[in-house]
Amino acid sequence: MSAASGRGARAFIDACSLEVSAKAMPALIAEAARIAPGTMISIPYLASEDDDARLAAARTVRALGLQPMPHLSARRIGSQAALERFIARAVGEAGVEQCLLIAGDLATPAGPFADSASLIETGLLERAGIKVVAVGGHPEGHPLMSDAERWQVLERKCQSIQARGMAPKIITQFAFDADIVLAWLDALRARGIGHPVLVGVPGPASVTRLLRYAAMCGVGASAAMLARYGISIGRLLGTAGPDVFVDHLVGGLSETHGPVSPHFFPFGGIAPSLDWLAQYRQRSVAGTRL
Repeated sequence: MSAASGRGARAFIDACSLEVSAKAMPALIAEAARIAPGTMISIPYLASEDDDARLAAARTVRALGLQPMPHLSARRIGSQAALERFIARAVGEAGVEQCLLIAGDLATPAGPFADSASLIETGLLERAGIKVVAVGGHPEGHPLMSDAERWQVLERKCQSIQARGMAPKIITQFAFDADIVLAWLDALRARGIGHPVLVGVPGPASVTRLLRYAAMCGVGASAAMLARYGISIGRLLGTAGPDVFVDHLVGGLSETHGPVSPHFFPFGGIAPSLDWLAQYRQRSVAGTRL
């Protein structure tokens, strides 16, 4: 690793964020001393957790000196009043300043919101004091939209967020192929979309667990993709970390890609992900001394 690439890798890793569910808050508390103050903690909207659990998680994250980013799942929100109540409590009780909007996985919406754009259009976010609104990016494509539709929707959402005085941010699903992510970033910036991007990175976990989450989340996991990630499809009993993926991603990033940082999904647990981050930082520092 060259000195320049070592510095780039360290800066990339130091800007990381983490995805932590409400039920994993005890593990986050146990490891909080190892996490840089102000790190963004994304709190997913899980069907098995209610608003009280998500709000308690946001309060915990804030109390630890970290930045909570709760998800809002449009199709699972029963009414505009419920949305307004949740946002007001998140801002008032946990100092929430940013959130991630997703459509959600229900075929039929539980209330008036069919997609994340409809949440933006309520005006509730900016009136409550939300400053940053994240939306999803899809380097591997979207199952329900063509490529042209996918770009149009992303552009419209970012423009709507900005028009309402908030800052857009784009968070991608995790991936196994850095070339696909880099190509998507090239296309994103070529379209003039310069907002910060958080690239989903799977934390170290057993190979079988990684494959299970890939199937659940619709992430491409062909034998060729896994080989580029460093996983042999014939050896599924071990664990895998994102070293190859992150090295390739960092090596392909340039100033033209603008602000890009890693967003870790700690599938194998928070402590192993933090262990990996510490080891990667050490390797990056060593690389700058070569």
